[in-house]
Amino acid sequence: MAGMPRSVYYYQASALSKADRHLEAKAQIHQIFHRHQGRYGYRRVHLALRNEQHYLDPKTVQRLMGQLGLKSTVRPKRYQSYRGAVGKTAPNLLQRN
Repeated sequence: MAGMPRSVYYYQASALSKADRHLEAKAQIHQIFHRHQGRYGYRRVHLALRNEQHYLDPKTVQRLMGQLGLKSTVRPKRYQSYRGAVGKTAPNLLQRN
């Protein structure tokens, strides 16, 4: 009736019944992300996971963070135009103010 093969139905039924194999990793990613006030992206979360002896591929961490809805907050950089004393100052020969 649905217009799909029987194998697709039974594949999806069995896939939904399986346990999430990244459940522990998701909990650790969530904990690391909120411990650093949402400033860590997937690269730094991946390094923090590696320091905790939980080895995952960086793209897996990126995918899991997307599933959890975790996105790092990028702080805007301030404009800085002052460079200090650049070059040589000419002598004040005319004593002008």
